[in-house]
Amino acid sequence: MKKIGLFFGSFNPIHIGHLILANYILENSDMDELWFVVSPQNPFKDKKSLLKDHNRLDMVQLAVKNYPNMRASNVEFSLPKPSYTIDTLTYLHEKYPEYSFSLIMGEDNLESLHKWKNSDILIKNHHIIVYPRVFVGEKKDSEYLQHENISLIKAPVIELSATEIRNMIRDGKNVRPMLPPEVFEYLDGSSFYK
Repeated sequence: MKKIGLFFGSFNPIHIGHLILANYILENSDMDELWFVVSPQNPFKDKKSLLKDHNRLDMVQLAVKNYPNMRASNVEFSLPKPSYTIDTLTYLHEKYPEYSFSLIMGEDNLESLHKWKNSDILIKNHHIIVYPRVFVGEKKDSEYLQHENISLIKAPVIELSATEIRNMIRDGKNVRPMLPPEVFEYLDGSSFYK
């Protein structure tokens, strides 16, 4: 059974931190592939600052084209909005019964996991790979880390955010080193985030 890691996000825009993390997880786990699931609308985020779905998908496709075990997924584009992870996973299991799916999330998301739709079912039925994040304030050890379906992977902590990149673009600053070259070229010739 092929093992697929699902890395959900707005990818607004995708940056080198995402690729470093994805590559680390692929190289240090039993995943066969990693899919970047481009989310049209995260129920916990404001949609105003989002580029159009197809623009963000285009950037992810450009970013992963040279990585044979990574792919861009638009699976949530045709599902009801807002997007809930449990609904997407249910759909993917029905569409690809021959695949085993794991969820990839940042350690900071564990604190709010109890607020996610059907979080108990999500944890019970799916393997979750958790990568470390920089915490502001006091870090709490999550009770979820004790669960048998949740694994903490010691990936490098990347202090780079899409919000910071958008702000730098708006302010006319150089973001070339923070983006995959193809994504930089895509944004450089546009008015996105300006």
